[in-house]
Amino acid sequence: MGSSAPSPTLTWSALSTVYYSSHQLYSLSWPIRTLPPYHIVPSPTGSALAVYRNPSALLSLPAYSAASSAPTKSLIQVYSASGNPLASITPPSQPVKVGFTAEERVVVVLDVGTYRVYDFQGASRTHGLGTEASEQGVLDARIWEGGMVVLTKGLQLVEVRGWDGANTRLLANPELSETPHDWALIPSTHTSTSLTTVLLSTDSTILSVDSLSSTDQHPSHGPFSHVRPSPNGRFAALLTVSGLLWVVSSDFSRELSSLDTASIDGVSGSPAQVEWCGNNAVVLAWEGDEHAGLPGRAVVVGPGETLSYTYSASPRLLPTPTALLVLTPTALEFLTKVPDATHAVFAPGSTDPAALLLDAYEHFERGSPKADEGARAIGGDLASAVDGCVQAAGEAWDVTWQRTLLKAARFGWGFLDLYNPSEYVSTAQTLRVLNALRDHTVGIPLTLPTYALLPPSSLLALLLSRALHLLALRVSAHLGLRPDGVLKHWACAKIAAAPAGRTDEDVRDEIVRRLEGVEGAGGAGWAEVARKAWESGRTGLATLLLDHEPRAADQVPLLLSMKQDRLALLKAIDSGDTDLVYHVLLHLRAHLPLGDFFRLLETGGAALAPASALLQVYAREQDREMLRDYYYQDDRRVESAVLELEEARAAEDIVDKLQKIKAASKFFSEDKEHAFEAKMADDYHRLLAFQSAPDVPVGRALTGLSLNDTLRVLLVGGQAKRAEKLRSEFKVSDKRWWYVKIKALVEARDWEGLETFAKSKKSPIGYEPFVHALLAADHKHQASLFVPRCDAKARVDLYVRCGEWSKAAQEGKDQKDRGRLELLQKQSPNSIVQREIAGVLNSLGS
Repeated sequence: MGSSAPSPTLTWSALSTVYYSSHQLYSLSWPIRTLPPYHIVPSPTGSALAVYRNPSALLSLPAYSAASSAPTKSLIQVYSASGNPLASITPPSQPVKVGFTAEERVVVVLDVGTYRVYDFQGASRTHGLGTEASEQGVLDARIWEGGMVVLTKGLQLVEVRGWDGANTRLLANPELSETPHDWALIPSTHTSTSLTTVLLSTDSTILSVDSLSSTDQHPSHGPFSHVRPSPNGRFAALLTVSGLLWVVSSDFSRELSSLDTASIDGVSGSPAQVEWCGNNAVVLAWEGDEHAGLPGRAVVVGPGETLSYTYSASPRLLPTPTALLVLTPTALEFLTKVPDATHAVFAPGSTDPAALLLDAYEHFERGSPKADEGARAIGGDLASAVDGCVQAAGEAWDVTWQRTLLKAARFGWGFLDLYNPSEYVSTAQTLRVLNALRDHTVGIPLTLPTYALLPPSSLLALLLSRALHLLALRVSAHLGLRPDGVLKHWACAKIAAAPAGRTDEDVRDEIVRRLEGVEGAGGAGWAEVARKAWESGRTGLATLLLDHEPRAADQVPLLLSMKQDRLALLKAIDSGDTDLVYHVLLHLRAHLPLGDFFRLLETGGAALAPASALLQVYAREQDREMLRDYYYQDDRRVESAVLELEEARAAEDIVDKLQKIKAASKFFSEDKEHAFEAKMADDYHRLLAFQSAPDVPVGRALTGLSLNDTLRVLLVGGQAKRAEKLRSEFKVSDKRWWYVKIKALVEARDWEGLETFAKSKKSPIGYEPFVHALLAADHKHQASLFVPRCDAKARVDLYVRCGEWSKAAQEGKDQKDRGRLELLQKQSPNSIVQREIAGVLNSLGS
């Protein structure tokens, strides 16, 4: 063929009607020279390997001498798939189990009933596994990217969902009497019930356990030394202790195949490992013996056939969702079923349109006239041929073949009148990213299907966890993603690595210069970067960085955590967000001594005045005791007095009401400019004390009345002496007293008393108030009796109001007021009154 790269078919091997490909991804230069003494756990994508000692395995001296940095009993070394060291983790004790989260954080399960989640920089969070695990201890665990299931030493199962430590629950009791031979879990994302299911192999059966029940599957074979569900959870590969491989559906309703491993040529004994290669085949591995010269073997088991691979050392099978990684001390190989598109293009003798297009392109590269003929011969299948080449390019690992296939697709594209190039462009873009990730220095060997399942944020997380910030920035730019997350992570890493002697200003300037130099970095998350600085013990740097955070809602919480209370309050006020100001005030109220809290507001001046006002609004509705303390400490006497009066008005208990009024009077009296208010409050206190006195016969009906109303009620109730006493005590003027008493006597219908009172002495208010009070009570006749005592000028009108038209006419006659009489005649209510008034007018003459 025209390409200089070896044909992909050189790595193919046939298994029945399908092909499997095994090729080396990386040559490893790590310090590990033998695999059996170690547990090796791949990350979900196979891009990281956690290596830690198997305490039950012996470690030979050559392994120690050849690997000076090999993991000790409690040390966990993390490597990239290409063998580059990523992290070194030292948990507090020997791990029970190690695994990875989806973000490639390392999960370490400890036998004391806790687990830790580490990042590659060594930072960790510790969480509990629940009461059962802490009391009984942990025997074993199975970890997947979204959680895990723990087997306690009491043989109970505890499920953990997520990695925040909040979601642990006990699964149904399997009622085990001894440790299972092997067990595995099917994640909740891969079960029809959406419940995590555990398969337990016991001496007599297989138990299927979830949170609701424990079910005996009654298998026809067993017991099983290995239990392995397929990556999609639909199947299970089971290996009996006698060496029979049995493949069934995961609900045990169908038997798919079985194989006696003793019938496989070139191997002896039971396999050491059983793993799935994608969801299509099961792979068995036998350890080799270097001293005896026996190679390691990996055997792919298909329907009725097997495919064997030989290795110079004992291989380790590391499953991924779409393929299988085969690890030896010196290399990492990739084993997978040949994808359909690749098979269609490269299969010997293939007549698939994509294969014909590739052949035509190779003729074109050689300048052969058969190129045009070959392309046109494809006819109506040319569009599918272009698509096939694009798909095969995406599945290819060799960069040369990627380019060749894409060029072939572009060549075929030229013969089409209409073609949508979006898939071509997308594949080319994806391959640039995949090739960068697969590079030996990076060591993230993602397949196209795995890449398609990863959201961009998870892809960038793989790079950021390795501190590959420049590559992450280029990938985000290539994919059209905002660089904020990458820049934020870089800034945090820069802060963590900054030497202690470097000034805060220098570090700030470098971070700002780099971030402002990247297009689209406006929302780089300054608050989170500042938090990292604060957590690193550089509070000054954190404060400087926060000045660049445009969102006050992100600034304020960190400032509060940093104890920068005044600055936090100022930032909240400047934002204009009253809810944020309230948040700061309530936080400070809860975390500061009351005196310090008030002092902060008092010394804030005009800048903190809005916060002080909002605090008063809040406290008036929600915490009046705090408002009272605030006014008192701030020496606000008038506000304190008003607050006491407000509470007195609302108080139902009379004693409490009196105390608050007295307190208000005292506060007013301490301010010389409010002597009048102090006098009024004192008068109110004395009046209320009089009204509530137990010896007042009219009882509580007086409480809350004004002085005038109190006097009136006493007079109406026959308590004249008490009314006089109250009048004297409050120095009620004669005029006021007469008005009150007139109203009371009218209300009591005490006409005799009213007459006596009117004659007692000359009225200081005249006698019209008598008439008005009686008229207001609709006692017109009684009112008319007092009209003669009123001023002459008002008598006519008063008689009219009393309905005494005759007397009004007579009064007009006595006053010889003809004009007034004529007006009365016009206003008269009936003809009789008119004639009467007319007679009076005639008697006056002309």
